[in-house]
Amino acid sequence: MITLIDYGLGNIKAFENIYKRLSVPVKIAKKKNELLDSSHLILPGVGSFDWAMKRLCNSGMIDELNRLVLEEKRPILGICVGMQMMAKSSKEGKMPGLGWLNGHVNLFSDKISNKDLQLPHMGWNEVIPNDTTDLFSGLESSARFYFLHSYYFSPNKNTNILAKSFYGINFTCAVKYENIFGVQFHPEKSHEWGVKLLKNFSVV
Repeated sequence: MITLIDYGLGNIKAFENIYKRLSVPVKIAKKKNELLDSSHLILPGVGSFDWAMKRLCNSGMIDELNRLVLEEKRPILGICVGMQMMAKSSKEGKMPGLGWLNGHVNLFSDKISNKDLQLPHMGWNEVIPNDTTDLFSGLESSARFYFLHSYYFSPNKNTNILAKSFYGINFTCAVKYENIFGVQFHPEKSHEWGVKLLKNFSVV
């Protein structure tokens, strides 16, 4: 059962519709007891880091998510700000992240020397997987995904990098640590590539 974590942010309905078309069991959780029978979890996110963290804290689901992810090792996929929240911290905010992944979230403009590049990084971009198993199985060549962000996740260990993209700099756009996955792009807006990635996640 794919469970979509609904704390008031993210395009929950789009994910639900994709999994229904794929005939993959899916449900929406708005409180902690609705997380219990999940085989896989999806944590979407849009907007600012602190706002998203506050909304998730106020949902009352964090303790149960920590148990399911860190103790029971249920697979989880963080998307956009949902991935950034898995880090220890973000330059966008003051609140600590979930700390599930060893890394921090940085601002593009701190690293990009080409000042003509506009922020946010918005639109389609090529994604180059380091690992073509798990999420990127069947997406080995010229996969393109839709991005909308000004900050990016910077893992402390290269072994956690699942894929990279380029926007002024090479940046990490997908990460993995054990049962924890994250992508900076929006698979729900990325047509057949996004559908394939979401289908792959349902069987990891």
